[in-house]
Amino acid sequence: MIPFQFNVDIITELEKTLPSFKLVVPSFVIDELLGLKKNKKVKIRVNAELAIKIAKSHKITIKNIFLNKNESVDNGLLRISRVLATNDKKLKEKARKKGITIVYLRQRRYLAIDGYVNQ
Repeated sequence: MIPFQFNVDIITELEKTLPSFKLVVPSFVIDELLGLKKNKKVKIRVNAELAIKIAKSHKITIKNIFLNKNESVDNGLLRISRVLATNDKKLKEKARKKGITIVYLRQRRYLAIDGYVNQ
């Protein structure tokens, strides 16, 4: 939900940073966003709705990927990702330990890559 918090066109920035990569969102992330649309906080609901709209754009593919039994969304992302775009501090730490390349927003303005990107 970074695009709305910091007014950054994350899709365009990802395309510039990783031009040969295809942007994919697993269906379980969409499910999580649908759950966030029911949150009591208006800001979270609005951001979740906008994130869903972006995920359903023609530039992103939604892959039908499911969580394993009792698996968290974060662990599901760690299981399936080679490159992971996140600003979540704990998720970045776990991804580093697993050798997953991380793309994150730095100084609220531009994307940075932590790790090796094999294109």
